Amino acid sequence: MTVYFYTTHEEPYGCFSNFSRHGIEIDGAWWPTTEHYFQAQKFAGTSYVAQVQKALTPKQATEMGRNRKLPLRPDWEQIKDKVMFEAVLRKFETHKELRVILLSTDEEEIVENAPGDYYWGCGADGSGQNTLGKILMEVRNVLRQRMTQER
Repeated sequence: MTVYFYTTHEEPYGCFSNFSRHGIEIDGAWWPTTEHYFQAQKFAGTSYVAQVQKALTPKQATEMGRNRKLPLRPDWEQIKDKVMFEAVLRKFETHKELRVILLSTDEEEIVENAPGDYYWGCGADGSGQNTLGKILMEVRNVLRQRMTQER
């Protein structure tokens, strides 16, 4: 079986979305969602980071992060997957109830069923890279390894 998720209101896997209202503390600051953190990192070292952090919704943070009137950090394409991994890992480290849901997926494939996103999701026709789904499965493995080591 494959675990699909996309919107935050889909039970029980909507919490896998970066728009889910599960804040994280990372880099010494509190972020309302992993989406806020991810989008802000496109502008690390600028005053725009704080503006994205204060966005009222994750959708607004995304729109701000896609604003190409501001220059992206030059290494963004090289580090964006690492930034996403760190944010997603922190989310599941922080919120035990989410960790339980993620670990309950056992070895199932996790797919972000995002019709318009062929990089982070599977795209409309399933041919997308599903990078977010792969990161979630990687986070699941990291959390599982930690639990084994703690025993």
